Amino acid sequence: MSTPPSGQAPGRDAGCGILHVDMDAFYALVEIRSRPELRGHPVVVGGGPERGVVLSASYEARAHGVRSAMPSARAHRLCPQAVFLPPDFAAYSEVSRAVMEVFRSVTPLVQPLSLDEAFLDVSGALRRLGATPLEIAASIREQVAASQQITCSVGIASTMFVAKLASRVAKPDGVHLVPADGVRAFLDPLPVGALWGVGARTEEVLARHGIATVGDVAAAGLATLRRAVGEAHAVHLFALARGVDERRVDPHGREKSAGAEETFARDLVDRAVLRRELLRLADRTGRMLRRRAVRARTVALKVRFDDFTTITRSRTLPAPTDLARELYATAGELLDALGPIAPVRLLGVRAEGLVPADRAPEQIVLGEAEHGWSDAERAADQARSRFGVAAVRPASLLGDPDPTRARSPVEAADPARAGGPDRHREHPRVSRAASPREPNG
Repeated sequence: MSTPPSGQAPGRDAGCGILHVDMDAFYALVEIRSRPELRGHPVVVGGGPERGVVLSASYEARAHGVRSAMPSARAHRLCPQAVFLPPDFAAYSEVSRAVMEVFRSVTPLVQPLSLDEAFLDVSGALRRLGATPLEIAASIREQVAASQQITCSVGIASTMFVAKLASRVAKPDGVHLVPADGVRAFLDPLPVGALWGVGARTEEVLARHGIATVGDVAAAGLATLRRAVGEAHAVHLFALARGVDERRVDPHGREKSAGAEETFARDLVDRAVLRRELLRLADRTGRMLRRRAVRARTVALKVRFDDFTTITRSRTLPAPTDLARELYATAGELLDALGPIAPVRLLGVRAEGLVPADRAPEQIVLGEAEHGWSDAERAADQARSRFGVAAVRPASLLGDPDPTRARSPVEAADPARAGGPDRHREHPRVSRAASPREPNG
């Protein structure tokens, strides 16, 4: 095991068995790894300069104000000299799997939040490894750097909430320990927006009550918080502000949803073209579900119009499904129910209410062949895994030159990300019960 990082006093990590490990500018560093000539230059992964969003930016690009989830056009204005690259999700998935194996070599208690971050509970591994949490963090960072040529930052604390905040402080390429007896000293000065569940609107409400920092939340007391944000939210925020987080690292935690979205190079108005795009998105979403061995109870449609107005519609299915055919049919019905619509800038299909496939009841359709759509889609999956994603696709998409698409994805929830020729279309955002996902670090 390695020695603790400089500046971290040995012994101060007693009782701090939770690590939050976050890759630094993950997609950008993976791209730079395969293009050494870009090292030291601003690199942006995501859409080109016209439309789309930034998925990841190197720290050289961030120095110019470029951030994840920023419109690509704005990123280009801020840093016109940046190199814009389309994402390669097959490569990111491969690196992610290798990194997660490093984590699991330390402890089986690993809870991934996305491709590039995870919680680890090393409490039980300390005696087996004969190491402290600081030494384990140093070893993980060394192994990731040596095997994958990328860096990561680690937060160490006694709870998941504080460890995640600590990893943010550690960035880039560092370690930050919050001792068990120093939690309040760490939390109190932070802005109230650092608390999970505090968005812009809640922040405004709390500000009207004179609450601007986490310390203010703790000092305000439950009575004041109840008046400001209601009973349930008050209890939640009051506990976090005092460093109380009862959650445990769950290696079996499952994503709550999965889906794909697309921002188009030009706004779409033709209903047939929109239907074809829905089919493409449903096909990708179905592959995600089958790859993760889950099925969805609910299908949601997201539409963003040319004026940036965004609507969502959803429908619960008679039985959970992982079939693109059923996802597409439901999403199509939701689209049709909207009636005449304005030009569409973005379209999305999301599968929600996920349940393990082996526990989900299958709906039996009278007259359906014994080997029906389920077998067909799984056979297509096998062909794609062997010959690439473009090897098999719905007939209506064959020969499609795809002229409508900006080469920039926006929020798709898929921790495993398919590769192949259409890999640029899936954006890795995972919705999990553990915490809201921070922008790619």
